[in-house]
Amino acid sequence: MNKKKKKKTHVPFRLNILFFLVFVLFSALILRLGVVQIVYGDDYRREIERTEEVTVNNSVPRGKMYDRNLKLMVDNQPLDAITYTRKQGTKPAEMVETAEKLAKLIEKDTDKVTERDKKDFWIMNNPKLAEKKVTDKERKKVEEGELKESDLYKLQLDRITEDEIKLSGKDMETLAIYREFASGYALTPQVVKNKKVSKEEFARVSENLDSLPGVDISTDWDRFYTYNKTLKSVLGKVSSSEEGLPSESLNYYLARDYSRNDRVGKSYIELQYEDILQGQKAKVRNVTDKSGNVVDSEVVSEGQRGKDLILTVDMDLQLATEEIIEKQLIAKKKMGNTKFLDRAFVVMMDPDTGEVLTMAGKKIEKDPKTGKSSIEDFALGNITTSYTMGSAVKGATVLTGYKQGAIQPGTYFYDTKLKIKGTPAKGSYSNFGNINDLTALKVSSNVYMFRTAINIAGAHYVPNEPLNIRSSAFSTMRNSFAQFGLGVRTGIDLPNEMGGFKGSETSPGKLLDLAIGQYDTYTPMQLAQYVSSIANGGNRMKPHMVKEIRDPVDNNEELGPVAEDISPTVMNRLDMKEDWIKRVQSGFEKVSMEQGGTAYKFFGNKPYTVAAKTGTAEAFYDGPDRAKFSEPQDTMNITMVGYAPAKNPEVAFAVVVPWAYQGHTGHNMSKEIGEEIMDTYFKLKKERAKKETNKDAEKSTDLKVENGKDVQKDQAEVRKSQENE
Repeated sequence: MNKKKKKKTHVPFRLNILFFLVFVLFSALILRLGVVQIVYGDDYRREIERTEEVTVNNSVPRGKMYDRNLKLMVDNQPLDAITYTRKQGTKPAEMVETAEKLAKLIEKDTDKVTERDKKDFWIMNNPKLAEKKVTDKERKKVEEGELKESDLYKLQLDRITEDEIKLSGKDMETLAIYREFASGYALTPQVVKNKKVSKEEFARVSENLDSLPGVDISTDWDRFYTYNKTLKSVLGKVSSSEEGLPSESLNYYLARDYSRNDRVGKSYIELQYEDILQGQKAKVRNVTDKSGNVVDSEVVSEGQRGKDLILTVDMDLQLATEEIIEKQLIAKKKMGNTKFLDRAFVVMMDPDTGEVLTMAGKKIEKDPKTGKSSIEDFALGNITTSYTMGSAVKGATVLTGYKQGAIQPGTYFYDTKLKIKGTPAKGSYSNFGNINDLTALKVSSNVYMFRTAINIAGAHYVPNEPLNIRSSAFSTMRNSFAQFGLGVRTGIDLPNEMGGFKGSETSPGKLLDLAIGQYDTYTPMQLAQYVSSIANGGNRMKPHMVKEIRDPVDNNEELGPVAEDISPTVMNRLDMKEDWIKRVQSGFEKVSMEQGGTAYKFFGNKPYTVAAKTGTAEAFYDGPDRAKFSEPQDTMNITMVGYAPAKNPEVAFAVVVPWAYQGHTGHNMSKEIGEEIMDTYFKLKKERAKKETNKDAEKSTDLKVENGKDVQKDQAEVRKSQENE
């Protein structure tokens, strides 16, 4: 019998171990999944669903500016704009890719791309080559503390060659666009292009928005000046969308919740009233997921454009005044001895309120390349430049003499040249003989003012003998002049106002020069404030350019309600008796309305009355061409101040023509300008009164017609009623 053998299958020992390990791993994995899902499941779910709220401020258009008659001066001009909004976590490579696509659709100015921008762009696009710019030895120095990481970066920049950063036209545009992308805040729209955006560009970008992540089309704005350059320097500038916050004021604005790319006022009215013109930003709360994608947006505040400013300026009067100045400059430059004449100023203001009606200034400028001359706006010169004003300030000298007891109303002095030992004789342009204070103002006597100053200084004049004065007399006179606004800032609501310059010498002759306006310098605005203080009976009024602040309204064609009315501000009251001020007012009236007055020829036969004071000052040329001369050049400044009507003033004015002519005789430009601006003022007043009368007459006629219709209607109803009866 054959025995059959059974075969046994044996699983290798190592294979069993493998099966066991697989079993253990699967068990551990299942256990771990159980822990994650059961123990930590809620925590991980919350992490996945975690979002972040980011509030973004969006800028709004600035407020507008109008003149006192509600004529629009500064507006916001809408502009088509292409913007980019960067998501949180967006990588530079992604922005470059989008910039490349956008560069194919629009033309982008590359003027602002710097060499540093090109090098940074090269490093970003060539990271491996950039790494090779630094040696291992130099990296080791960083580890050892001998160099900083920033030092390695500088070495990379320095070692990038010009050939490596040569970019084609489109690459340059890509870089220029990328610069704009990178300069914006996350979730805050950044303007890429808002000027000269063609309709074709706007359409192309609009059609390709799906392939341009973050890019959008919108409407931006730019400041528009209705009257072109007129008063533009005083109205001020606004930073561009590219510039954003000025670097010198960056921390100030950031602390006030501004964004770096916000546009703000940079100078003068735009700067002075920034808080009012800026408006209330729109606030949007964006909800982002963990990846930085916006999953929800909520408008927290709609925002409101800036409030509007109603300025005190009368643009009709301003434009007419500027035309008068230009005409006079052109005419007088054709005369002899006027090689230094290049500017003139006029300020007109309401003496009772300080409202500046006109702030005009013109300057002849020569193009250094072509040599051609043009007349440019220089209204700011009324507060930023100062000159010796001559006899126009003699009203302050007389009133100071009254106050110090140096003279009394009606005091007489004999007008003849004063001869002080060791100095040239000093006198008036003519010997006037025995005159009082009123005649001294009327004929503009220098000697009368000299004698007044000598008495203020406690000195005794003896011909051909030294004159010993108290040096404190300079402070006495200057402190008194400051009450009128002479030699101190006027307080006008504009930045960068200068106070003028005070002479440093304290010799007797300089005190006499101070008394006739030929020593210290004053601004045209100070001169206007001074004469206004006399015109209104002794109140030094703060000049101001803004009359009202208006709330904005949705209708772009309408003005909103008054939010704030700028009230007149009295800076100080002249420490003078009322009778003294009236006395000087009388002297000023004689200047222009009485035969023999220095301005009678220009105002004596007008249908309106004017009180005025003329001035001529011996000065030194201090203009743009002064470096061409080795010695100071003698010249004459001519001025005029006044107010009208003489008995009940409603307008005060100051005219200043520096460096008018050389020599002691010349033209009457300041007086001619004074005459023309007053003619213009009263002409405008008459025309406006006539228009108002016509409007009232039309309303009255309309009312009569309506009333007549009502009477006819009533009569018809009565007849109908009677017929029915």
